Amino acid sequence: MTPEPNQGQPKARLSLGQAAFVVARRDFHAILFSRAFLFFLLGPVFMIVIATISGSLGNRISQEAINPEVGVAMSAPDTAAMLAAHEKLATELGGSMPPMSAVADAGDPGFDPRAVLEQRRGNYAAIVTGTLAEPVLTGPKDQLPYFSGRVALVAAAASGKAPVEFPSVATQTVSTSAANERTGQVLTAQLGQMLLFLLTMLLAGMVLSNLVEEKANKIIEILAAAIPMDAVFFGKLFAMLGVSLVGIGVWGSVGGALMLLAGQSLPVVPTPAVGWPAFLALGVVYFGMAYLLLGSLFLSIGSMAATVREVQTLSMPVTMLQLAVFFFASYAMSQPGSAVEWGAVIFPFSSPFAMLARAAQQAGLAQHLVAIVWQGLSVTLLVRAGGRMFRKRVMKSGNAGGQVKRRWWNRRTAEAA
Repeated sequence: MTPEPNQGQPKARLSLGQAAFVVARRDFHAILFSRAFLFFLLGPVFMIVIATISGSLGNRISQEAINPEVGVAMSAPDTAAMLAAHEKLATELGGSMPPMSAVADAGDPGFDPRAVLEQRRGNYAAIVTGTLAEPVLTGPKDQLPYFSGRVALVAAAASGKAPVEFPSVATQTVSTSAANERTGQVLTAQLGQMLLFLLTMLLAGMVLSNLVEEKANKIIEILAAAIPMDAVFFGKLFAMLGVSLVGIGVWGSVGGALMLLAGQSLPVVPTPAVGWPAFLALGVVYFGMAYLLLGSLFLSIGSMAATVREVQTLSMPVTMLQLAVFFFASYAMSQPGSAVEWGAVIFPFSSPFAMLARAAQQAGLAQHLVAIVWQGLSVTLLVRAGGRMFRKRVMKSGNAGGQVKRRWWNRRTAEAA
């Protein structure tokens, strides 16, 4: 029997990058074109639409609602003086002065302000009685501290003890100030961190569920016997990252369309220190890093879990720790330049959140390049550690894979003979 050319020679194995690409392409297509992923996409879309509609309705209701008033139940001259003083003060102080009106039945015998409030007559939050020199305010305990100072100011103005005529104040405007810019950048940093955390926690769980499903079907063991386990983990991570970016693109498109429909009614988010284009680009990069870091940790957990119940048991502590990491990064944002902030920047799992906050508050991009390199190195180390753990616990330190390879080699040798 003459062996065919190269029949007895094993084929060259794929490199780590090629093997990871094969796994990533397989998982990406399998998940992206599945019905489950379509329903997964629709869930947050419905949430965004419902939140937008409810927010718009709530804003309209709050605008149309009648503001609670302070009722005035003094003598006729004192009531007229109180209302006149209130009108002049409200012109200068605007919304800080609550509406004030006379109580219609204040002159009735036996008038009791407590009865009026308890019987919910009118739209009164509190009622002021007594005289201009000694006003008496009746109302709920939690409302009295807010109204008492304002009622005292109105009574003093009505009695002539406080000015009711104000000098005109000349004004000068500037585009911004240091305090205003700082406050706006902190707000942008907080919103960026919150969005990054929510997207990471929402999407990273897909890595774990996919791995457990393939472990139950023994597919992962076949892959591990054919290609390096590191390539399997890298391929799955980047496939899920690609699927997540597709989902974010869909959700972002829906959110952008709703923002265009909302128009000027939406609040304006302050501009970050690095500018919007760089901030958005860094946001995508840091989402990728946060996703890969958490996903690599979930893959390591998946290597220790055999069932969905075990996955839920093991992943819950990691979810709680990730929440603690988010709080740690949020606290570090309020301590710029301190050891706490540097700790959040260096610790791999909090580094994406801390660096995104820095992008909102500090100009310059060099520091982000260093942070991204460090986070990428951390992902590599975690994936390799997860691969070794998987081989040790699932593949029996390589015995299962070795048996498959030995059977394949013995079969090829027998055919060659």
